[in-house]
Amino acid sequence: MKRSMLAIAAGLIGTAAMAQDLPQANSDWFTAGQERLQAELAKAPNTNTAKNVVILIADGNGVGTNYATRMFMGQKAGGFGDDHVMHHETFPSLGLVKTYNVNSQTPDSAGTGTAMMSGVKTDIGVLGVNANVDRGDCSTLPGNEVANASEVFTEMGKEVGIVSTARITHATPGAAYAHSVDRNFAATLPEGCDTQKTIAEQLLEAMYEGRVDVAMGGGRRNFITGDMTDNEGDSGNREDGRNLIAEAQENGVAYAWNADTAGQLPTDGSTPILGIFEDSHMSYEADRGDEPSLSEMTEIALRNLQAKAGDDGFFMQVEAGRVDHAHHGNNLARTVTDGAEFVRTIEMVDEMTNDEDTLLIVTADHEHSFALNGYCGRGSDILGLCMGINNQGVEHTDEPLLGADGKPYTVGMYTNGSSSVLLEQPGGEYFGSRPVVTNEEAQDIDYVQQALVPRSSESHSAEDVAVYAKGPYAHLFEGTLEQNYIFHVMHHAFTAE
Repeated sequence: MKRSMLAIAAGLIGTAAMAQDLPQANSDWFTAGQERLQAELAKAPNTNTAKNVVILIADGNGVGTNYATRMFMGQKAGGFGDDHVMHHETFPSLGLVKTYNVNSQTPDSAGTGTAMMSGVKTDIGVLGVNANVDRGDCSTLPGNEVANASEVFTEMGKEVGIVSTARITHATPGAAYAHSVDRNFAATLPEGCDTQKTIAEQLLEAMYEGRVDVAMGGGRRNFITGDMTDNEGDSGNREDGRNLIAEAQENGVAYAWNADTAGQLPTDGSTPILGIFEDSHMSYEADRGDEPSLSEMTEIALRNLQAKAGDDGFFMQVEAGRVDHAHHGNNLARTVTDGAEFVRTIEMVDEMTNDEDTLLIVTADHEHSFALNGYCGRGSDILGLCMGINNQGVEHTDEPLLGADGKPYTVGMYTNGSSSVLLEQPGGEYFGSRPVVTNEEAQDIDYVQQALVPRSSESHSAEDVAVYAKGPYAHLFEGTLEQNYIFHVMHHAFTAE
């Protein structure tokens, strides 16, 4: 029987019609495979010159995190989760991206952001400069700046917009417009540092010069001084006596600080727009109150860029910054809730743009030390316990699997973080055992997954991330790629004839 089946396979596989003669041809899995094959065969590269480029970056959203968000969204929709398809997963082009920095195996968002926004890899912790600088040493800045996205694409006649749920002076958005020997120079500079301005000042100067038309995110504290208070009563971090928000308004920039004022912003491209909606980072989507969501900010930015740019086109960077921060806190529930809002934003941008003239790129800057446990039965809640495999059916047994310590474990965990099961004892030694957790406890929005190595904050990891793309020259995203290559595809799409 085995030899006859092999003979059938050898003789029939090759065309869709012949494949239908295989005994498994009536399987839904087989039919789906044939449909995907035909879709791939029908693909034709789009080699139009791009009028617009939009890159959407979920900070910390590596392949594992993307899977967790897929599971979360699919299970919320009533399915098993693993067979769910998120919007960007329908994009025709896909590659894997190597994220290391020049001097760090495990990257940070400043080095990765600079790679994507300038086309060169650089050191960890620096923005818009090459690897010749010494982090924190302002004297090494001159001559080591690299042209960033706001500079390069403005020279092409493109309008530029930046949206983030992190501080708008944070690493990923900052890489699009700033040059700094340290990502932390957002509001203040060390004594004697006269070769650069703070990142907040650089953003406002980019807006005055027409290099950034829309900037929306958090981080008001970096725009005012300690003796000033913002719209919500919080004081600032600046030490130079300047209120950059007031200065921006005096220079004709439209300003919004909450959901209501965001709703009053113009969408006709008539004026530069600055939206700063929190003292520090914006709220997690699960906790959002009087501030716009990522998709709402993106829609405002996109409508303004489309109106102002017209046929000349635009570049926009959108960052779901708080995916990263929830991971740092070992809090998977908020990670995937922000991840789901990121997916909704991708779908909205896709609906508001045209595949013929707009290159859409969805990627991440890096992954986190997040891990998925096994062997979980189908439908085990991504936020809950790993349930047993049902050999008489499809859905899990509803009985938690146990570790060798006799305790259940969650589907997702972390290799390090503040929720480590190894607790520091008097004398500096570490020991401990895993606490018992119920499925209901694990599914709570505030639950922090168990971690192994104790750290004050969970770390990034060095794993590859994915890049998904559609539109002009999206087909150039294929295979395993260096992260700085993303910039080169964007630049080529804008300039190809």
